[in-house]
Amino acid sequence: MPLPIPIRHLLQGAPVEWERLEFKQGWNPEAVLHNLCAFANDFHNLGGGYIIIGVEEQEGRPVLPAVGLKPAQIDAIQKEVLSLGHHALQPAYHPVMVPEVVDGRQVLVLWAPGGQTRPYKAKLSLAKDAREWGYFIRKGSSTVRAKGADEQELISLAATVPFDDRINHRARMEDLSRDLIVEFLQEVGSGLAKTEKTLPLAQLARQMNLVGGPQEAPFPLNVGLLFFSPEPHRFFPATQIDVVWFPEGAGGDRFEEKTFRGPLGRMTREALDYIRRNYLRETVLKHPDRAEATRVENFPYAAVEEAVVNAIYHRSYEEREPVEVRISPDELSVLSFPGPDRSIALADLRRGKAVARRYRNRRIGEFLKELDLTEGRATGIPKILRAMRANGSPVPRVLTDEDRTSFLIRLPVHPQAKGQGSAGGSQQTTPSVTGEVTGEVTGEVTGEVALLLAAFSGEMKRTELQTVLGLKHEDHFREAYLLPALEAEWIERTIPDKPRSRLQRYRLTRRGQAWVASQAKRVEGA
Repeated sequence: MPLPIPIRHLLQGAPVEWERLEFKQGWNPEAVLHNLCAFANDFHNLGGGYIIIGVEEQEGRPVLPAVGLKPAQIDAIQKEVLSLGHHALQPAYHPVMVPEVVDGRQVLVLWAPGGQTRPYKAKLSLAKDAREWGYFIRKGSSTVRAKGADEQELISLAATVPFDDRINHRARMEDLSRDLIVEFLQEVGSGLAKTEKTLPLAQLARQMNLVGGPQEAPFPLNVGLLFFSPEPHRFFPATQIDVVWFPEGAGGDRFEEKTFRGPLGRMTREALDYIRRNYLRETVLKHPDRAEATRVENFPYAAVEEAVVNAIYHRSYEEREPVEVRISPDELSVLSFPGPDRSIALADLRRGKAVARRYRNRRIGEFLKELDLTEGRATGIPKILRAMRANGSPVPRVLTDEDRTSFLIRLPVHPQAKGQGSAGGSQQTTPSVTGEVTGEVTGEVTGEVALLLAAFSGEMKRTELQTVLGLKHEDHFREAYLLPALEAEWIERTIPDKPRSRLQRYRLTRRGQAWVASQAKRVEGA
């Protein structure tokens, strides 16, 4: 029974993190039992893990060539693992067991996906008179017994199997496409691609952990439908990417919109290809003092790709809100719902130093990683920051509201690439001014913020500002206009210690007043 991931990838730690791998030189039933329990509990929602028996470990890495196992050992180990899953784990749990060949020697791989009925506990000892049980989790590359706060948190996860790993009882096996599955297996180089013609669809999907339920009545998991159903939006409304182009800026009267639907991998790639072909431009800057020209992109593709994939990875597929990519002459923004987990400090997120304690979509992340669309492990924001810095672009903004209901990544256009034209027509840039730098906030005024500042007349309610700007949607107004202006200190609240007060008003700061005055002088001078 081949693995969905080639054994060579496991030995290299790609696309599986080292902390999800355990190497055993020989058979140690008690240690393997505790590892299986930890992977089944999947405390950090990473997708379980793999135990490779027959390969020595040194400092968390495999020692090659492999030690290997004898054929008789492999058969005996599989029988004992089956017995342990029944009698030494509660609830009962069984990994997928796959014999493989490494360096001409046989090894046994135990694939242990995160369990559907966690928390799991295992016997502390396999001694004949042992009666004590305990919970086990992974901490880095080690398996440890969960105690205190960790044990309480693990128990609280009993009914919180991530949405993408749940069984979908509204779907049937025929809703999965064999062609899409085979295409994926061939792309990632899985050994399953060689045997797919001889396997029924249900067996093929079960080996990839895309289905659940009893053998006689299998049902697809949500992740299977998202990646391998031709029309995922039938089951998850608004599973789509909307790309919207505003040739006159977000406050203009004209816009063009294109919607992308389909399996997540294909939909993401098609949307990114469309954005790259139609809206990303390179500007060549010649210098009088040297022969070499400077090349800059209006929006670096690497940053755009990370922002879009980040939205697909971390959005909720239970919410009926699409991922929206808004492009104007001044910026490219990616909006998704909901926002980041509350365990992530916003200051750390904006600095690119956030460490997620738990992932919303562990299985979606696995497949995106195998398709080389993401690295996972909270590397998306740092990559965006690096790509923007390397291009000489302004610092991007990472925004969410106080209730973490949405997540917005805003990529400002490169100043020297403005007005270079795009597929939506010639660009009209909104006047901007660069002021002082305060912390991580640049003084540049984006198109939306410029419109907001110009709309002020004394102290005003949010609803009054929306009316003046002709904006109907509160969430969009907050994310694109209000929050950026507050963070950059162009405006301020009249009741700062009670942001949600019904008496709340907004007004220009001295800095905001100075900007408005400078724009008035600029107009008079023209």
